[in-house]
Amino acid sequence: MAVIRTNSEQIKLLARLLRAEAEGEGEQGMLMVGNVGVNRVRSNCLDFKNIRTIQQMVFQNPGGFESTQKPYFYQAARDRDIRLAQDVVNGRRIDPARNALWFFRPVGACPPTWYNQAGSGRFKAHCFFVPTQTDCPRVYT
Repeated sequence: MAVIRTNSEQIKLLARLLRAEAEGEGEQGMLMVGNVGVNRVRSNCLDFKNIRTIQQMVFQNPGGFESTQKPYFYQAARDRDIRLAQDVVNGRRIDPARNALWFFRPVGACPPTWYNQAGSGRFKAHCFFVPTQTDCPRVYT
């Protein structure tokens, strides 16, 4: 059962985001990017208040994803990407992105915090960061 409401076009949009942000990190890395995106739609907190759809989340400005400004984001979604996007919409969550609202790719080690958000871990090149349960309880349900 889906954890957010969506349709096939939004699933394809999310699939394109997964590919653009993390194709080089394999399926697990792509699923983690999807976790962050779905968490942003679910959370209604901090930088993501009133984000209710995948489209709003993907193109949020400021605060959206850098890859949406690159040509490779506009490639068609592949079957694998669509399957992964559907998995995260259906509730598949993977640590360290399970409750994350942010990620970035540092030059060196992951900092323990990023803009006052606690680090939850690293997967390959990306570091993930989570809000507190007090600030964003819906991310933890």
